[in-house]
Amino acid sequence: MESLQPEVAPFGIDTTIVNPGFFRTNLLSDKSTAFAPRSIEDYDERRKQQLAWWTTQGGQQTGDPAKLARALIKIASGKKSPRRFIAGADAVGLVKQRAADLLAQSDAYPELSTDLAYD
Repeated sequence: MESLQPEVAPFGIDTTIVNPGFFRTNLLSDKSTAFAPRSIEDYDERRKQQLAWWTTQGGQQTGDPAKLARALIKIASGKKSPRRFIAGADAVGLVKQRAADLLAQSDAYPELSTDLAYD
């Protein structure tokens, strides 16, 4: 998705990638969610834990979808759209953790990582 922005910018088209956290919608309700039947016995315990977590999340999401809609309208109404919009405090936290993880990984073997050019 990130490659779209430089491709369409010359035509005067702005794009924004929206990375939303959890917003309190009906997405996790029984009417909207269908879980695939188990298929690999070795994963049964992990799958059971994951399903238990997902089924408790409906109605617990911290994000307000009406506020998200207003934020997106504000962004779309601006002169220049941001390349990316991280929506929700939970999403911001995840992005910051991911960025820290990537920096730590890039620093793990600095000489080995940077000394790979032809001699």
